[in-house]
Amino acid sequence: MIIGICGGSGSGKTTLLKRLYTKHKDLRPSVFSMDNYYRPIEQQFVDENGEVNFDLPTALDEEKLVSDLQKLVRGEEIVVKEYHFNSPPDKHILITIRPSDIIIVEGLFLFHYPKVREVLDFSIFIHVDPKTQLDRRLYRDQETRGYSREAILYQWENHVIPCFDNYLLPYQNDADFLFRNDSNADADFDILTREIAQRLD
Repeated sequence: MIIGICGGSGSGKTTLLKRLYTKHKDLRPSVFSMDNYYRPIEQQFVDENGEVNFDLPTALDEEKLVSDLQKLVRGEEIVVKEYHFNSPPDKHILITIRPSDIIIVEGLFLFHYPKVREVLDFSIFIHVDPKTQLDRRLYRDQETRGYSREAILYQWENHVIPCFDNYLLPYQNDADFLFRNDSNADADFDILTREIAQRLD
């Protein structure tokens, strides 16, 4: 079963992925993060103000991403460079991802890339209040990425929001499950895991 998780920046994709992994740890799910396919910074689009825009579908190596995912679905193990924002490309750690009865795929452009969308058996779209998303991004990018508040707000308004509106939101109603990552999160997680269990049977 291939499960896809999509949601905007700061929506809680990684947290939900970890909860699902823990719930099904006896099956040792494969975890496929689309973040591991970011192109080098010199290949990224630069906006009219000279700022790199990482929030475009072209920011990722779609061809390599699709090829690796298809291999994993076919039962082949893959080796990828684990992406860390502050690490230079030659310092990224190589990780081996082995096939499993459950593959969890997460990323911004889950639905936008047709060849990713077509392999999914069950898809999840995370909904969260935009203010909560921005608060999380402000905390993360100041604490772990060294961005200034001004830079984060610039990216939010000029890159992140247009990305969400153009490449994520149009697919929200196509998802099999809308996960509300707010006060409903625990209740929705119970419903979600029951649905997945039914499909696994």
